[in-house]
Amino acid sequence: MLDILYEDDDLIAINKPHGLLVHRSSIAANVSEFALQLLRDQIQQIVFPAHRLDRKTGGVLLFTRNREMDSLTQQLFAHNQIAKIYWAIVRGYTDEEGTIDYPIRKENGVLQNAMTHYRTLSRTEINIPFGKHATSRYSFVEVKPQTGRMHQIRKHLAHIFHPIIADRPHGCNKQNKLWKEQFAMETMMLHAQGLTFKHPRTQQEITIEAPPLPEFMRVRQILSL
Repeated sequence: MLDILYEDDDLIAINKPHGLLVHRSSIAANVSEFALQLLRDQIQQIVFPAHRLDRKTGGVLLFTRNREMDSLTQQLFAHNQIAKIYWAIVRGYTDEEGTIDYPIRKENGVLQNAMTHYRTLSRTEINIPFGKHATSRYSFVEVKPQTGRMHQIRKHLAHIFHPIIADRPHGCNKQNKLWKEQFAMETMMLHAQGLTFKHPRTQQEITIEAPPLPEFMRVRQILSL
């Protein structure tokens, strides 16, 4: 059963598990379970995905329950009228806060402007050597993407040399290997923590938050974050 975070007559949101595709895709022809179909079967109603999350990302995933609301909600996302908050656990000590303004290239080669804001929630280190360092350092960051490009957060954090733990292919292969060997952990540490927006029908402000999923919590506990 999917964890339903919010629902009304127009909208429904779930806490998407890491590793679950939003809908059928030609790039994963061998996959049989998708958030769209699982939710439809669970509530016995057709739903429409209002936005997308990477397969590897967990957290708030919003659906609409009718075509009118689907169109209205898509416009909110298109016009950057939905505030998105993500949590990430990354390699190294990040700055207190920062803005990453770095264009991202689409598959067809076209460059798109992309901007991400972040702030550090906490930092830690563990007594496991990494490279020439005697310990391994990590940061727990809150991320607010201003644009919505594919893999934007993953690419932007890697660009400032603080890749997300267990991100493949944008992360650090040596760190990913360390986490797999030391902790049997291969789940990418990116969590869609919340969405805030004005309901397209009622104009009331809605905030939907997702509690971190088990593997995300396990890593936080390992790191005392």
